[in-house]
Amino acid sequence: MTIIFNKVSIIGLGLIGTSILHAIKVKEDQKVLTFAYDINPEHRSIVSEMKIATYVCDDIKETVQEADLIILAIPVGSMKSVANLIAPHLKPEALVTDTGSTKLSVIKDVMSFIPTNNYFIPSHPLAGTEYSGPRSGFSALFENRYWLIVCDKETKQTKELALFFKKLGSIVETVNVDYHDRILAITSHLPHLIAYTIVGTASDLESDLKNDVIKYSASGFRDFTRIASSDPIMWRDIFVNNSEAVLEMLQRFNEDLSDLQKAIRKKDGEKLHSFFSRTKSIRERIIDAGQS
Repeated sequence: MTIIFNKVSIIGLGLIGTSILHAIKVKEDQKVLTFAYDINPEHRSIVSEMKIATYVCDDIKETVQEADLIILAIPVGSMKSVANLIAPHLKPEALVTDTGSTKLSVIKDVMSFIPTNNYFIPSHPLAGTEYSGPRSGFSALFENRYWLIVCDKETKQTKELALFFKKLGSIVETVNVDYHDRILAITSHLPHLIAYTIVGTASDLESDLKNDVIKYSASGFRDFTRIASSDPIMWRDIFVNNSEAVLEMLQRFNEDLSDLQKAIRKKDGEKLHSFFSRTKSIRERIIDAGQS
């Protein structure tokens, strides 16, 4: 099997970072060396015990100085400070990518620190669970899931990165930065915001009703609010850094919700049935695409 990157550095040992390490170990040639780092020493200790990285480093400099590929699997709010830390220690021609869920802010925060003899290519795996931390990762996380590479044109480096992600099991596509942030605002960021809000609404009910919400939670409430268990720091940073696109989609959602509210008030069953039928069809297409 052709080795694309001989030495791969993973910074950030949460769900995404450890899943990449698991996937490399399972799918890549054993000659690929992996260097792992997290600011949290407990996370480093856990990954060391799991033996999913060739080297677990206590110093971020050691993690990147020999790497051909550096993957920043950290909250988007940390990208700027980490880019500043690693930039002086990158070897010539090394490629840096990230896994953040917003891209305009990440490009702004990272690009100014990347030396001219290195490459920064933003990317985003559309994969995840509601769990976080180093024990949450698994090798099949990226299987048949889209991994978006954000670029205006293909280059030798974007092709190499795409091949690497494909070897981890992903379906790779390229998108431009504005499109990425707008599409993720509706497909990922807004659903999380709504899930957090519904749980918050339930928690603000009077005590007896709130207790019964927890006691009698049907599968619909449990399934829909599952993502409200996601990492609060990560999602705080996403909403702060993709606020413009999120607010645009939130405005559209509020308009649709207002229309439904009027239909319910007027007992307009025909309008409700039409809306539910249309959205049911869209949901079925998502399932058929294998992305549910």
